[in-house]
Amino acid sequence: MNKFIAIVGSNSSKSTNRELLKYMQRHFKSQAEIELVEIKGLPIFKKSANKYVPQTARNIAKKIEAADGVIIATPEYDHSIPAVLSSALAWLSYGIHPFVDKPVMITGASYGSLGSSRAQAQLRQILDSPELKARIMPSSEFLLGHSLQAFDDNDNLKDIEITEQLNGLFKDFLQFVNISKQLNNANVVNKQQAEQFSWDKD
Repeated sequence: MNKFIAIVGSNSSKSTNRELLKYMQRHFKSQAEIELVEIKGLPIFKKSANKYVPQTARNIAKKIEAADGVIIATPEYDHSIPAVLSSALAWLSYGIHPFVDKPVMITGASYGSLGSSRAQAQLRQILDSPELKARIMPSSEFLLGHSLQAFDDNDNLKDIEITEQLNGLFKDFLQFVNISKQLNNANVVNKQQAEQFSWDKD
């Protein structure tokens, strides 16, 4: 069975993105083991002369490296991902590079009707950067709009159509992960390039 790390892209104590990932953890427990990871304990990213990386970030990196894939749930603030998620990804590409060639599924929940669509587009761009080099599942937006009303009293999704869409996308992600395991011929070079890349170089 595949093991996935699910990153809660928010520091809110009542995040519907956390609720979505917990639902996925329960709903897909017969198909994959999903471990939720919080980023709210990470400090704001800051460069240092000795390239210091907090132990919390190193621990998350180890979990990502050991996992078969990563699921990220992001809210949307001002048409972008939260600062806390941006900061976490900066730590996870600063002297450590756990995302290189790692299959990633992006999801998102928001109170409005757009379901974090613009934040998800931005997140794809960030994950595709030279420092991260993640392998993002294509054509696979899961947008949970009006998320405050999306769950019933048992914390399950109410809408059957939305549930069926998530079921299909998760099944696709399982296949994407299996295919990705066969596409690692350039993995060593990709990691070297990520480690050597710097925006400070000419």
